[in-house]
Amino acid sequence: MIDYSPFWNTLEQSSENWYTLTSKHHMSHSTLHRLKHNMDVSTRTLNDLCRILQCDVCDIVRYVPSDSDQTL
Repeated sequence: MIDYSPFWNTLEQSSENWYTLTSKHHMSHSTLHRLKHNMDVSTRTLNDLCRILQCDVCDIVRYVPSDSDQTL
């Protein structure tokens, strides 16, 4: 399972917030909603967040093994 909890920690430590991401950086509310609920987002979104927050992808996302992962 992909977990975006590192994103929320990184966001909290930055000078950005939900409002600035949507108004200043033009991220959609639906994208932030998807992050909040650990839903799929594009690699472009991850790239944009890394650029905005000046961080590495590991500061936004992590992989957590889960029994609900699809069978390989």
